[in-house]
Amino acid sequence: MKQLKKSIAAVAVLGMTLTGAAGVYAGANLEKISAYLNHSIGIKVDGTVYNTGKKLTPIAYQNTTYLPVRAIADVLEVPVRYDAKNNQVLIGSNPGNGQTIELTNVKYSDTQLKEIKSAFAKFDGFQTPYAPSQMVKGDVYQKTGASADGVNMVFNHMTVYISPRDYSHGYGSKPVTLSNGVKAKWYTPDDTDMLGFQINDRFVTISSPDHSLSKAQLEKVAVSVAQLK
Repeated sequence: MKQLKKSIAAVAVLGMTLTGAAGVYAGANLEKISAYLNHSIGIKVDGTVYNTGKKLTPIAYQNTTYLPVRAIADVLEVPVRYDAKNNQVLIGSNPGNGQTIELTNVKYSDTQLKEIKSAFAKFDGFQTPYAPSQMVKGDVYQKTGASADGVNMVFNHMTVYISPRDYSHGYGSKPVTLSNGVKAKWYTPDDTDMLGFQINDRFVTISSPDHSLSKAQLEKVAVSVAQLK
């Protein structure tokens, strides 16, 4: 199988395999593989991502085809994550919908606001706090801390780093214009895609360390980064 467009024979993730031949219809709607994996873990696939014409070569061994889930995510540039609550592996930018990117407002508590402002106050001439006012639905804000040359805001599924330095220098990048007209760029220093852009006197870098958020989702969140009132 050279082209991953309308079907995949089997999927393997974290040592779990789908044995035998199991076709997956990859049209515009989301479909669930009906076969069972070890421990009855299901798989949901955002079918729209397979109509890309991209190629991926699986591994065949003893009449069983293995296709690493992480490889699917990398080739098609979509996230993959495990939903423990529903016992499913989710593939695609927005499993369950495939179209809408739903954001929700970040409600910082008084304690969290104090923590954020304190982190920015550690830098001379950089005291004005900035933060995202929105996040992808289902994400959760955790904490903020000051590093050697910037402020790191940590969420369950993303990290927002704000610094007077532009960390994209030296890396190949792909330009993108956010919906608010801000010029940004994607670059990949290691295995995690970084979205970088400038707001006034600072540079913002947004990423999803656990690879659960798509580029489209992070670009939407990026638009909400602004001075914290």
